[in-house]
Amino acid sequence: MKQNTSRILWIGSASTIIVLFIATGIAWALSRPTPDPFAGNAIENPPFTPLTYSIQTFLWWDEGNASSQAGMVNRVLNFTHIKQTFPWRELEPRQDEWDFTQSDRIVSLAEQWDLGLIVRLGQSPDWASGVDSSQLDEKHDAPAQNPEDFADYCGTIAERYSGRVVAYQIGNEPNLRREWGEQAPDPLGYVEQLAICSEAIRAVDSEVILISAGLSPTGGPMSIAMPDDQYLDAMYQANFQQYVDVVGVHAPGFAPPSYGPDDAVRDGGSRWASFRRIEDLRKIMLRYDDANRQMAILEFGYTTDTNNPDYAWFAVSEEQQAQYIRDAYEYAAENWRPWIGLMNLIYMPNPEWTAEDEEWWWSIMLPDGQPRPAFFTLAQMDRYCGDAVLSGWNETFASEEDWLERRDTCP
Repeated sequence: MKQNTSRILWIGSASTIIVLFIATGIAWALSRPTPDPFAGNAIENPPFTPLTYSIQTFLWWDEGNASSQAGMVNRVLNFTHIKQTFPWRELEPRQDEWDFTQSDRIVSLAEQWDLGLIVRLGQSPDWASGVDSSQLDEKHDAPAQNPEDFADYCGTIAERYSGRVVAYQIGNEPNLRREWGEQAPDPLGYVEQLAICSEAIRAVDSEVILISAGLSPTGGPMSIAMPDDQYLDAMYQANFQQYVDVVGVHAPGFAPPSYGPDDAVRDGGSRWASFRRIEDLRKIMLRYDDANRQMAILEFGYTTDTNNPDYAWFAVSEEQQAQYIRDAYEYAAENWRPWIGLMNLIYMPNPEWTAEDEEWWWSIMLPDGQPRPAFFTLAQMDRYCGDAVLSGWNETFASEEDWLERRDTCP
């Protein structure tokens, strides 16, 4: 009898120990930090606050709407930055003949509205590229034939606006033939251009942030386009990272923000056809031991274009556009901070756009100033500033003056 009682007690004690062991193991597993496949904890002193809210503008030719747009970005959207192209072909239409009229106005306008200015450099003049731009779409670009000419352009702009520009984006989508003088994309050639521009800027403004060109998500084929992951890998092989502070990427909305590269492949598509494509590019950064460098999304958004077959296959309704843009910010805030800092939305409209222009369909407003649903959704959404969550416009604000007094701003 004693023997059976002892056995029962022993079994009970053993069971208790096992249960405690399992419970301890579960508690330990739950207390462990969530694994981070993108090494976000490697980011220290990020150049851009995660998240930094920016939108691309077209303020070069002032049609009377530039100040109005800047005011809407600052006061209604409560975004802190704008991105604006400073086209070389307009600034120096003939060699050594400079016209800073428009760039001076835009820099002053950004300061007036307390907006950080991201300047995109590029759009070579014919005399520098040797390409007759009249035969190309005005959005197309070509590299300078003489590197020193490009260095002079970069250095001249940087010196003139030293301390007044937050960051320079050097080039745009060079992995596309149309952005590389109708030549096959050449990552080594781009890195050479990047290097001379970077060095010219750093010689006159050591504090400004330098960002590599955003790459177009594409599957090719060469020579029309080079896949963005292959192009970025080739840039790393050429050690491009020494010339920039931040790696630039593009993330157009081919699908809802939570839809990832693996989902696209599962459904018979390509990895690049997803908002989360940039996760593949981040993994390339990690492979080259560049985990402590931030990424900037230089273009993202959703098109409502059902007319142009190049875009109609991933077009959304205006209501979906609004929802997906807000969801994209939420996804980035929850999954990509702090290795994603700057998120630049496309677009505030160019007043000259019509429905024939593909950009018209991405814009969150119409050229006549009429907001689309996305504009109101962005004005009302919460925003993330480091560890803080800042509230958007809501019905509790009785007036614009009330909003201006009570709104949260990210430093």
